[in-house]
Amino acid sequence: MSLDLGSQAFQGLGRLCAEAAENCIIAARDPAGMERIEARFHGSAFDLHRHDTYAIGVTLQGVQSFRYRGAARHSLPGQIIVLHPDELHDGGAGTEDRLRYRILYLEPSLMLDCLGGASLPFVRQAVVADERLRATLLSALGPLEEELDELFVADFLAQLLQGLARHAGQPARAVPGTAWRAAALARDYLTENSARPVRSDELEAVTGFDRYALSRHFRAAFSTSPHRFLLMRRLQRARRMIAAGEPLAQIAAEAGFSDQSHFNRQFKKAFGMTPGRWSSLIRGSAAVA
Repeated sequence: MSLDLGSQAFQGLGRLCAEAAENCIIAARDPAGMERIEARFHGSAFDLHRHDTYAIGVTLQGVQSFRYRGAARHSLPGQIIVLHPDELHDGGAGTEDRLRYRILYLEPSLMLDCLGGASLPFVRQAVVADERLRATLLSALGPLEEELDELFVADFLAQLLQGLARHAGQPARAVPGTAWRAAALARDYLTENSARPVRSDELEAVTGFDRYALSRHFRAAFSTSPHRFLLMRRLQRARRMIAAGEPLAQIAAEAGFSDQSHFNRQFKKAFGMTPGRWSSLIRGSAAVA
């Protein structure tokens, strides 16, 4: 029995998948705070790693196997995976067949802006079956060759959060005592200054909170620390530069890393593979992306 949903889910995108490389990543051009990719692999793909974004995707072909929150998980074609920020996980093909999936990486700040101060829904099951939620995801994950406009993204996020809330098992509630405005000011300042070192006293001046209080409020708001948020913005910029074909040594310097060794270590910790490996996979997909 075929496990491939690709032809059903992505009519009109055949040229994206024709003559695909054996292992590759196809990345879309997306607005800030959002990344969409298609990944195709045989065997193990990603080592244990963690990132500060949500990872929400649909398995298209094969069996998607990964370790997450202390247990082995398996997603079949048509099923949805939901990985929360800063949760350690790996990933790859669970059988000898090729694994193919599309996935969306979302910064928590985008979702919180949509929630208007309510807490993020927590989905305990990493693999879920939900046709409505899958249709919502495919509305954004289908057209990888098309840029998503602002109005679509706003509506998509609202529908996505409704779907996640159904599986969270309880309504989203406001987080008491969280200084949302200060956290948002810090987030925006870090984003604007991500290519250089940012000192704690700068954030104190911007937000009016001391560094320790700000760290607590920032983590409550965005599920990560200011330091890690800044690091991940640098790494996301680095991935865009890799996709543009820029040399890795130049990327390390321009993205704000002390040297290429530092860049390599942080990239692998965040994405489960080295920048060189990511670059080869992106180049392998260039003919079909």
